[in-house]
Amino acid sequence: MTDVDNTQGGELAPVVPEGRTLINVRQGAFGASGDTSGYDGLTRFVYMPDAAERPYGSWFDQVVDVLEELLGDDASAAIESVVVDRDELTLHIAGSHLLSVCRHLRDDQDLRFEMCLGVSGVHYPADAGREFHAVYPMQSVTHSRRLRIEVSAPDEDPHIPSITSIYPMNNWHERETWDFFGIVFDGHPSLARIEMPDDWVGHPQRKDYPLGGIPVEYKGAEIPAPDERRQYR
Repeated sequence: MTDVDNTQGGELAPVVPEGRTLINVRQGAFGASGDTSGYDGLTRFVYMPDAAERPYGSWFDQVVDVLEELLGDDASAAIESVVVDRDELTLHIAGSHLLSVCRHLRDDQDLRFEMCLGVSGVHYPADAGREFHAVYPMQSVTHSRRLRIEVSAPDEDPHIPSITSIYPMNNWHERETWDFFGIVFDGHPSLARIEMPDDWVGHPQRKDYPLGGIPVEYKGAEIPAPDERRQYR
């Protein structure tokens, strides 16, 4: 993500740069537009990092070249974009090609990303048609390298292939991401809740999940929802 400070006395800058993907607008009480108290408002636009152009630098070009060669005619469809941000490499991959990309990353001698360190879900309501992202950190022990694979899915059909057949240790991580975000990992051997109770309604790390108003059971005691607790003045 790229943060851009568009503060103008606490006012939202109305223009979104062409070609950028706005994923969030952060607002707060504090800013830095001239008021020495700092209490003058802050507005910050958060954009997805732009796709990088060659040369990517470091070993990034070599990895992308090898992967494109292995994918052959499918390379342009499989690799949606290559992002280099904060000296880290992220490959945005089409969900339909995720399994073949993972197999190449794991098995090719020039790549050898033997470990997937899990999967994290992200919910970007403003990223129309790509509201859910699954992010996979990959580790090459052989070459001492790391990169990220990122796959998106739409809110109305949040399905992404499970990679547990290639990286079995992702089993619990995919369950957790489904539990909290509702991303369905097709082909997972047992996609069940892992932290929330089995009868829990909804997925609590989605941005549209209600905050408060839900009682919580803790060690047998019923804790009232935040908006129903006693208020001290």
